[in-house]
Amino acid sequence: MRATGRTVTAVVGAALLIGCVSGPAASKQSQGPTGGPTGSKGSSQGERVLVFSKTAGFRHHSIPEGVAAVKALGVEHGFAVDATEDARAFSARSLARYDAVVFLSTTGDVLDKGQQKAFERYIGRGGGYVGIHAAADTEYDWEFYGGLAGAYFRSHPAIQPARVEVEDRSHPATSHLGESWNRTDEWYDYRSNPRERAHVLASLDESSYTGGTMGGDHPIAWCQEYRGGRSFYTGGGHTKESYADPAFRQHLLGGIRWAVGAAQADCRPEKGYTPLFDGTAESLADWRQAGPGSFSLADDGTLTSSGGLGMLWYGAAEFGSYSLKLDWKMASASGDDNSGVFVGFPASDDPWSAVDNGYEIQIDASDAPDRTTGAVYSFQSADVDKRDRALNPPGEWNTYEIRVEGERLRVWLNGVKINDYTNTDPARSLRDGHIGIQNHGAEDRVSFRDVRIKHLPARAAAAQGD
Repeated sequence: MRATGRTVTAVVGAALLIGCVSGPAASKQSQGPTGGPTGSKGSSQGERVLVFSKTAGFRHHSIPEGVAAVKALGVEHGFAVDATEDARAFSARSLARYDAVVFLSTTGDVLDKGQQKAFERYIGRGGGYVGIHAAADTEYDWEFYGGLAGAYFRSHPAIQPARVEVEDRSHPATSHLGESWNRTDEWYDYRSNPRERAHVLASLDESSYTGGTMGGDHPIAWCQEYRGGRSFYTGGGHTKESYADPAFRQHLLGGIRWAVGAAQADCRPEKGYTPLFDGTAESLADWRQAGPGSFSLADDGTLTSSGGLGMLWYGAAEFGSYSLKLDWKMASASGDDNSGVFVGFPASDDPWSAVDNGYEIQIDASDAPDRTTGAVYSFQSADVDKRDRALNPPGEWNTYEIRVEGERLRVWLNGVKINDYTNTDPARSLRDGHIGIQNHGAEDRVSFRDVRIKHLPARAAAAQGD
């Protein structure tokens, strides 16, 4: 059980040395097309999506509902939608009009060789793919498509309720969900597990229903960067009722927004991480407070800062060579909130210890470049152009990876490397130290969740690539 509204005192002292978060993301602002299916892109703002639902095998009765749902989402959220079952839309000229193509319960061999090549080039030039349900039951002899979809359909039991375990709650397709999601659908088993290649967003609890055959590790939604483009797949969507379900519609919307580049997320494969804070009050037992202010633990498993200056730090262990991941978002519409993640400092309840002996990876929208999001605070700015392209705006979740190897500190924002800094100050050695999150001041509200860490082999940082 989570303690609703539980207050956890947390601090990092030093108003002058503790940071802020960057402004709204410079998300993809593609020039949306205004013409019909055979026209070219126009000059209006917004994205355009093609829904493709051709079937050469089993045909799902829910396809009309699926098309209508995507069209409605487009009207509600400002992107244009065309729908077709004509494979001739897969030409270089036609595909160039679209920011993403949605394969809606397609089945069998739906494209000829020339159309396949055109779609491969489209993905290679940065196009987006969204696969829904039977999109995994499509083009079994086309290796490129199998990799793009992530896995092929094998079998399914009867339609029934099941529990979906949400593994990533920062991706826009799953950020609206709790840690589990109970729904009724037709639950696919797949011929292979996509976890090694793709980033799993949600998986099925096979103990919650009858007939699952994937041995307990059963991904059901995932995303990946694939050969130059973006790919999102969800196994849901067999039933007509799915497309009237607000949670499933939001799931589709988030997948589409990510695929077209309107929202950012870390879709690299993720394995081997150990939770330090998993959203429960019990997982805070090893965290300690330094300085004034507090964090409140909410029922949705988020910690939100208030007051300060302060820091909540993990006291159970020091870390040397590691990858630290955590999700965060700013509360105010302006993004003028301030927080950060501290690494490499010795154990101390004096918040100045982290300031004087460690490094802060900043979260702030409104300061100098070396004191805004992604900066090693006051030491090195992030690559601002990359940072702004990767950053989601206030109110949406972002993911940091902070990787420490020797004295080298690298920062990824939503899967994009934005900073690479090497410490040369013996007083700030990164080879051993604690980690912490900051509550900056009374007006600064930043939320955190899913803090996890993976130990890395100790080896020379100079030998490391990305």
